[in-house]
Amino acid sequence: MKTALCLFQPNRCILAAACLGFASIALAADPVVFTGAPVPVGNGTARVEVIANGMNEPESVSVVMTKDALQGLPAVQANQMVWEFALPMPDAGPKTGYDHVVLDWNPAGHIPDGVYTVPHFDVHFYLISNGEREAITFHGEGRELAMAAPDPQLVPAGYMIPPDAAVDRMGMHGLDPAGHEFHGQPFSHNFIYGYYKGELMFVEPMVSLAFLESLPDMTSPVIKPQRYSYPAWYPATYRIGFDAGKGEYTIALQNLQRSD
Repeated sequence: MKTALCLFQPNRCILAAACLGFASIALAADPVVFTGAPVPVGNGTARVEVIANGMNEPESVSVVMTKDALQGLPAVQANQMVWEFALPMPDAGPKTGYDHVVLDWNPAGHIPDGVYTVPHFDVHFYLISNGEREAITFHGEGRELAMAAPDPQLVPAGYMIPPDAAVDRMGMHGLDPAGHEFHGQPFSHNFIYGYYKGELMFVEPMVSLAFLESLPDMTSPVIKPQRYSYPAWYPATYRIGFDAGKGEYTIALQNLQRSD
């Protein structure tokens, strides 16, 4: 009997080692959240979150707003129609290719009239530096170069770039005319691409205040171009949701895929 016990001891060790190995793999695969510094918005805050998988690859990059961020937002003023909130990326974690995020609050909306002229947020994920963004202009002698049409491969099928959608310190906006807001329905959300000097330099979920206040939980596919101007992790879907337990809204780029 003692001999039999001795023979089974190694098997127990192997089984235990295997269990520990599986546990380690499971732990390593758990997603990790990296958070940027919160910025005051309304009566609350907004921040950037990057969720990484066990291989330290980004799975999503999001703007997260506390519920009270929708309260106390500035109203339209005679000399100001848009309020910008610059949100830093997390200091640690995987590189996503996004340099910074600018959350724009538009209390009266913006052009096109009758389409986006409702209170809403523009969530710009910039692939260029803040200094480069600040230098964007569509005036002066460089206007023609600034408004150069991008290569058709950089524009998703069906998208259009209206000439009046060029905004200083932001870029030219590629719009999806298939969005329900162009077909007689109220604007709730859509996905925009941004261009400057012919290059694709931001991606942008847009969402109305009314849609956020409805406490949504939706995920929508992203129509993707054939290629991109900058190496980064680009979304196949975007999500707009509300977590009742945390009291937070999330506007997320999801199912990220690397493009070089």
